[in-house]
Amino acid sequence: MGRKKIVAGNWKMNTNLDEAISLISDIKTGSNHSSQIEKIIFAPFPFLKTAVDNLATETNFFVGAQNCSEHIKGAYTGEVSAEMLSSIACDFVLVGHSERRTFFKETDGQLILKIQHALNNNLKVIFCFGEHLEERKHGQHFDTVKLQLENVLKSFSEEQLKNIYLAYEPVWAIGTGETATPEQAQEMHAYIRRIVSHLFSEVTAQNLPILYGGSCNAQNASELFSCADVDGGLIGGASLKADDFCKIISSF
Repeated sequence: MGRKKIVAGNWKMNTNLDEAISLISDIKTGSNHSSQIEKIIFAPFPFLKTAVDNLATETNFFVGAQNCSEHIKGAYTGEVSAEMLSSIACDFVLVGHSERRTFFKETDGQLILKIQHALNNNLKVIFCFGEHLEERKHGQHFDTVKLQLENVLKSFSEEQLKNIYLAYEPVWAIGTGETATPEQAQEMHAYIRRIVSHLFSEVTAQNLPILYGGSCNAQNASELFSCADVDGGLIGGASLKADDFCKIISSF
């Protein structure tokens, strides 16, 4: 059996409640032909329970949080724990998104704790990583990705990795309109799979979903998803437009 095919929408800090409800409804309607594709909605914290309730009976729809705390509980004003997310039947959590790394200076140590707490609370994780433009220009992109993966994944077992998906996001292609070519995406995804093979096993590497997360849209998704080692996309701006998001879902 082949690897899962996945399209995840990261809404970031967008939508109000009415817009969120409408967007979920339109996505449900527009993607009713794609029951084999795993669809994940990463809504903002205030709308997670609404998303869970509205998608509860839908086939292969899941809800994820865009972040969780590295702390279990306590006096951490404004933070949201993995246990809280699990208690509202959230399915996934994003960890390591480039915006969290860049704007909030999250470290590998924090990311490890976030993943540990997520897994301990029966949440699946999409772990994000990728290089900046200067690193790619200087030929450092493979080294950067290798280091980001090894620094975090070495803390987890092969069994735990069954509940961790990977998302390669070239930072230079997020929100810029730039996109890695299919050849660049395939080259990096194949390299990532080799790293996982070395860290764990070839079987685990071949079964692990790896998503592309750099300005994937309705126009380029089909070409990207046709790459042998690209198993879907972590979609940003295009996930806020139901028509575009549904076109991406149907791009496999």
